[in-house]
Amino acid sequence: MLETWGLESHVEAVYRGMLTDPGLGVVESGERLGLEEAAVRDALDQLVDLGLLRDSREVKGGLRPVSLQVGVEVILRRQEEELASRQQQLARSRAAAAAAVAEYASLRPNTEVDGAERLVGLDAIQDRLEVLASQLTSECWSITPGGAQSPASRAASRPLDEDALRRGIRMRTVYQDSVRNDPETLAYTRWLTEEGGQVRTSPVLPSRLLVFDRSVAVVPIDPANSRAGALCTRSPGIVASLISLFEQTWRSAVPLGADRSKSDETGLTCSERELLKLLASGLTDEAAGKRLGVSLRTVRRQMSALMERLNASSRFEAGLKAAQRGWL
Repeated sequence: MLETWGLESHVEAVYRGMLTDPGLGVVESGERLGLEEAAVRDALDQLVDLGLLRDSREVKGGLRPVSLQVGVEVILRRQEEELASRQQQLARSRAAAAAAVAEYASLRPNTEVDGAERLVGLDAIQDRLEVLASQLTSECWSITPGGAQSPASRAASRPLDEDALRRGIRMRTVYQDSVRNDPETLAYTRWLTEEGGQVRTSPVLPSRLLVFDRSVAVVPIDPANSRAGALCTRSPGIVASLISLFEQTWRSAVPLGADRSKSDETGLTCSERELLKLLASGLTDEAAGKRLGVSLRTVRRQMSALMERLNASSRFEAGLKAAQRGWL
């Protein structure tokens, strides 16, 4: 049951045993649970680190288990703190990456200076991606926002992905949750996983990103203006910032096959929660739809359903009630 909060089975077993009989020693716990002494000691160390075991006030040097209700709150609070920390790191990485990209935006098109090249035009970008893909030796990571991918985009990516996977290149890709609603893009992501790639999704993503062998990165110079082109860089500082951005995004995403139905006790899906946050921050329906990779019609349909659930007659009232319920 507690595996949901990250506890391994043997750790949960030891915790349950101590709740039942707090006086059990290491040897007795092992015998009762069928665990080796080393496994019991490992479980005790993890339970102390998690705050589920605390110093006993009755037995000197002994430990006492906290109640399940308190223990769950301790775990959830720690996870919330870790999530907040990751979000702060992600924000810093985004800012660093944006500043670095802006610094190189003035490069002349399709010329390389100090390990950075500004690529203008789809042909120039595709040519560079083909060269980089052919030179891959170990891994390729990508963030692909925008929801459903166009047939042209999939057609351009497939031969590169197919060749890389055939050569044993490890591939990790993050799409937006909304690709789950597009049969053709979903079929492509499933093909990727069947061929050995790893795919995850997230409601909201930063701008498009490709990282080759942890040494070369390609990003749009201006995500809002595709005509500005892309930046291909080997600068260690910029690449390191973009790697950090990808890792943060990957950790917060979920595997393609995971259930994305209801996110928590509120009954909200992850997309619904993100939609509320985006609209509460002042974004228009259209802007929120672009961030989520969904159509304006979908945004308005989701918001209408949320207002009905909140029994709200206006967007303003819906925002107040959502905040009161802890949805924001």
